[in-house]
This record gives sequence, structure tokens and C-alpha cells, in this order.
Amino acid sequence: MADDIQVFGDDEESKDRQFVNALARGLELLRCFRPGDVYLANADFAKRTGIPKPTVSRLTHTLTKLGYLTYEESQGKYQLGSGVLALGYSMLSSLDVRKVARPAMQELAEYSKASVSIGVRDRLSMIYIESCRSSSRVTLRLDVGSRIPVATTAMGKALLCGLPQSERDYLLDHIRLSDEENWPRIKAGIEQALRDYAERGFCISAGEWQQDVHAVGVPLFGVDNDKRMAFNCGGPAFLLPRNFLEDDLGPRLVQLVRKVEVEMGRC
Repeated sequence: MADDIQVFGDDEESKDRQFVNALARGLELLRCFRPGDVYLANADFAKRTGIPKPTVSRLTHTLTKLGYLTYEESQGKYQLGSGVLALGYSMLSSLDVRKVARPAMQELAEYSKASVSIGVRDRLSMIYIESCRSSSRVTLRLDVGSRIPVATTAMGKALLCGLPQSERDYLLDHIRLSDEENWPRIKAGIEQALRDYAERGFCISAGEWQQDVHAVGVPLFGVDNDKRMAFNCGGPAFLLPRNFLEDDLGPRLVQLVRKVEVEMGRC
């Protein structure tokens, strides 16, 4: 799938007189870091964003001065600075849902010998904001901050199922544009997820994201609309056969999420 960084770069922002293009470009540079990236050079930023190299040089200089990037002279490259960590921690610490949901998430993770997580959407990805793993040696090891696609994962498809039609259509259009070659297969999976959600209250991803990963997903309602979220429960396919997802884990995850919604309403 095409890089999320350029997917939402349509012309709407350029017509918005309140939109600060320089600020947007600086934030795009911070988004360039992917899991596993420690250092990036100005050339990497330019390639991933399409921003001209001279502009990239000025932006990285400014971000370094502000503490959002650190320049490593021996590498001739940049890494994320402590300013980014401070922002991320402030965001996570403000999310009461993590505290409310964690005990039930850990219980379900142990029962299923899998992982139970909460994610929020960032463009065409879901980012984990909480994750509980079972004590089993064999489990799915994705931590807070991990990024997975919206289009092919149980968590992402659950989020799509919970969106208003107009917002869902907007995202589906961008998903199509980002991967037109695989769009027929992706579309079929999302349509099946919508049917499953309408009938059962959860959706399934069985090998669609990664061949050896199975999961169920449920959207969360009753929280701040600016922080649309979804839960998943997933792990190795051999531990979570489809009938186990459909008959047991799916209903259990629905029950967990409904309980969290009730508790959040009391906060």
C-alpha cells in the first residue's frame, strides 16, 4: 500500500486560508519515521514527503532547535527527539479508556492466549494506544505505538464499521487510491466485515493482513469523536481458528467493549 504520508495531500488544505503550510510540512517530516527507523537523512525525508531538499534542510534544522529531532553527526542523519516523546506521553496519559479497559483486556488476553489492544486511526493506519499480552510464549507481540493498516486488519475494519457513512466513504476512497491493484480484494474484505458487524457486532481478519495472524475487532462508541477507537483480539492463526473467533472470542470482545462504554459513561 502506498505510504500514508502522501495519501491525504489533496488540495483542500491549499484552499484553507487558516492552514499553515510550513507547520504542516514540519509535521510531515516527523511522520516519516516508521517502525524500525532510527536515523533518517534529509534525502530520506525529501523522498518520503516530496518536499524539496532545501526546504527539508530548513525544516530539520528548526525541528532540531525545538527538540523534536536530534542530529547525529557521526551518521549525518536525524532521529526523533525527546519533544516527540513528551507529546506522545501527554496524549496517552489523557486517555481514560486505557485505565478503564486494561483489567478486562488482560483477562481476555490470558483466556485466549492472544493479545488484546486498543487503537486509534491515523490516516490509513491504526496506532496501538494500549495492548495486553497473555503470558503464553507464543503470542502476537505488538506494543503501544505499533502501526497496522486500516484496510485489512480486524481493528481497522471494525473502525470502518463504526464510522458514519460519509466518513467511511471518504476513507474507502483514499484506501482505493493508495492501492488500486489490490483494491478488489480489499473491498471484498471490507464489505464482508460490514456484513459480519451488522449480524454479529464484530468483524474478522483471518490472514488478510498477515497470513499467519487471525483476529476479531469491535469499534468503541461513546467516547470523544476526535479519538475514534477500536479494539482487537488477535494472535497466531493456529491458536485462533476461525470457528473460535466466530463462536467465542468475537462475542467476548463485544461484551468487553460494551462494558468499557458503560464505564466510560460514568467517568
